[in-house]
Amino acid sequence: MTAEHNPRTNFVFAPPVENPAAWQASPETFRNALTQAFPDAFLEPLTSSLRDAPALDFEIEVAPDVFVTGTAVMPAPDYAHVSIIDVTADATALFAQWLRDSYLPSTTSVLFLSSSVMESGHETPWPLPTTGDAKEIEAVLRNHLATAEPE
Repeated sequence: MTAEHNPRTNFVFAPPVENPAAWQASPETFRNALTQAFPDAFLEPLTSSLRDAPALDFEIEVAPDVFVTGTAVMPAPDYAHVSIIDVTADATALFAQWLRDSYLPSTTSVLFLSSSVMESGHETPWPLPTTGDAKEIEAVLRNHLATAEPE
């Protein structure tokens, strides 16, 4: 039996373009949600060089020995995004499920894109499934990543 290909890439999550305020997010609410869900989270406030805006670097353990590192940039109620770096689809799915189900006010307000797919020339974000567990989210993430693979 061969091991499943599990590439590492970066993912970004954002609200819908047509409703950038859908998340009603702020660095404070995001930090509070992380510390409540992940008491051992490493959090470091900083300023995003891209938008000269408040940001939060974080590292959390989404499952035993499964860590996710990222940055949340939420400078205003009408703009937000969360990037996670060097992650596999399964770890990303665990984070995405938490983001969708535990932090955001609506499960219909999450788009995502990966650096792997962007590097292959596809820049249209995909919607995160509005229901389902981490395995179902992982399947969507893997389908997304497959669009970057040569045929």
